[in-house]
Amino acid sequence: MNLKSIVVLLTAVAAPAVAGPLGYAICQTGCNSLAVACYGAAGFTMGVALPAVPAVLVSCNVGLGTCMAACAVVALSPTL
Repeated sequence: MNLKSIVVLLTAVAAPAVAGPLGYAICQTGCNSLAVACYGAAGFTMGVALPAVPAVLVSCNVGLGTCMAACAVVALSPTL
């Protein structure tokens, strides 16, 4: 059996690839963009320290956390 046949055989039986770090990074970038938009819509700037956190920013942060949790699933999901 020659090398080309072996490579074809191994490719055929290989497990599907996962999205991995690139898919995870793309997902996180989308989540952060949405969080910045949420802060902007509420009239605030993301990353600026405030003495008290308004409820609308708490909801933005909860949304960001939910989105980031979904990114963990993207990192482990198969890409066929």
